Amino acid sequence: MSELRDTRLEKARSLADLGQGPYALNFDASHRMAALQEDHADLPKGEEREVSVAVAGRVMTRRVMGKLAFFTLADETGTIQLFLDKAGLESQQEGWFKQITTLVDSGDWLGVRGILRRTDRGELSVKVSDWCMLTKSLQPLPDKWHGLADVEKRYRQRYLDLVVSPDTRDTFRRRARLVSGIRRWLDDRDFLEIETPVLQSQPGGADARPFETHHNALDLPLTLRIATELHLKRLVVGGFERVYELGRIFRNEGVSTRHNPEFTSVEIYQAYTDYIGMMDLTEQMLSSVCQEVCGSTLITYQGTEINLAPPWRRATMHELVEDATGLDFTRFASREEAAAAMTAKGLHAPELADSVGRLLNEAFEQAVESTLIQPTFVTDYPVEISPLARPHRSKPGLVERFELFIVGREHGNAFSELTDPVDQRQRLEAQQARKAAGDLEAQGLDEDFVNALELGMPPTGGLGIGIDRLVMLLTDSPSIRDVIAFPLLRPESRGADSLAVE
Repeated sequence: MSELRDTRLEKARSLADLGQGPYALNFDASHRMAALQEDHADLPKGEEREVSVAVAGRVMTRRVMGKLAFFTLADETGTIQLFLDKAGLESQQEGWFKQITTLVDSGDWLGVRGILRRTDRGELSVKVSDWCMLTKSLQPLPDKWHGLADVEKRYRQRYLDLVVSPDTRDTFRRRARLVSGIRRWLDDRDFLEIETPVLQSQPGGADARPFETHHNALDLPLTLRIATELHLKRLVVGGFERVYELGRIFRNEGVSTRHNPEFTSVEIYQAYTDYIGMMDLTEQMLSSVCQEVCGSTLITYQGTEINLAPPWRRATMHELVEDATGLDFTRFASREEAAAAMTAKGLHAPELADSVGRLLNEAFEQAVESTLIQPTFVTDYPVEISPLARPHRSKPGLVERFELFIVGREHGNAFSELTDPVDQRQRLEAQQARKAAGDLEAQGLDEDFVNALELGMPPTGGLGIGIDRLVMLLTDSPSIRDVIAFPLLRPESRGADSLAVE
């Protein structure tokens, strides 16, 4: 136990002896700091205003100067100065000035009452006439964050980061406004939010490795969901024409500045539309929410200006790959021919990419993806990598799918949904064969989902958007860890390896 902690514990005992806590039940605050600052901005220097206020917050700084003391008190909205005058406090209760200046430390939660005063230096202050300890802090506040070790501490002890960093608090406020804005936008257009199972006996809806668990009472192996897609589409089969879910997704994958195994997404399904209709929806929703959260559709991300005002660029995967590499994948008759052409251009052609379509996607990821800075809808994907999307109406071997790229990252994925149950079964059986051959991210065959399709699903457009990456974009955050309150990290006992990424 540290000497400093021992000292603070002794102060807590002294406060208790004086009837001052150290852990109060409540405090009836009349105002918040930001409102006081705004409402009394006109108070001249050196003057007082006979307005009784009661405020509560954490003591951030303290200066004791003989018979005067100045504390900075912070609540969620901002800060205000406490003006502590020995004569004034001692007239209320003997010993009060000494008690507050010797027993109150930075980090403590304090409730005070008094009137307003603008100091000669122009600082709006509460001239304290009454105070009470709300919670005694046994640990000191950190000063500043520097270097990798402190960055790691920010993620591990987010509560400390929130205490000392207004920017971090603003990030999570923006995140909350973004989530509520998306919900409000969808609700206003008659979309219905419905919760689907997190625990599933057959994961599906994405190419991803699931987390596995076990239900003891039923003796049943289960997985955490890797997507909400298949259950939401069951709801469309059941007659709901506009549905969505905004919730947590779990994928047993690597950790990086772009990936966290537990993340938030919104999936949206609308009957009687297609992927073109979902492009329109995506543009309208995201530009509207960006305007609401940021005050503009023109934002800056890591020094680059991004324009989110519609319309956004639309280009096919084939077009983008050919522009970047000179390779026209429509001309390749075999996988071997495509692989040789890629190798000649300095691109890697992995063995697992066992078709022309899979190699096209590899070329896109290697040569194009990082260059898509402004909002771009990349359309018309190979059928091999899109087992849940409808075949393209005019381009054999492709599907009606788009992904939205901004600042070189995928932010959304959408299809004209596959409604043919026979075709769907064949594709999922092919996926299951890949899974059996060792592809841990391949999808399995969900018999109940195929059975639902056999009952009949109307023409439907579907869309998924990663909330965490969107928050990164709208808060100018370089890492996904900056926008997840408590990101997954290795235990501290692992030492320097704890923040290792893939």
